[in-house]
Amino acid sequence: MSQTVALPGAVEIPAIPLRELAPWALFFGLLAVLVLFFISADQGAVSLPAGTAIHEWVHDGRHLMGYPCH
Repeated sequence: MSQTVALPGAVEIPAIPLRELAPWALFFGLLAVLVLFFISADQGAVSLPAGTAIHEWVHDGRHLMGYPCH
């Protein structure tokens, strides 16, 4: 026969209020949009910085995600 024993002092996971989570979600959402811009749209013609350095850094990522670039 098996017996279940409750552990004294078992810790419950606290709930995180949405007010505390929203700024972090917004920050990481904007960061994700910025990363997607540099991977998908930055080809030199629509580039924020001059040159094609960013395009060359994310070149393999563009192909991995299915974006044509040449």
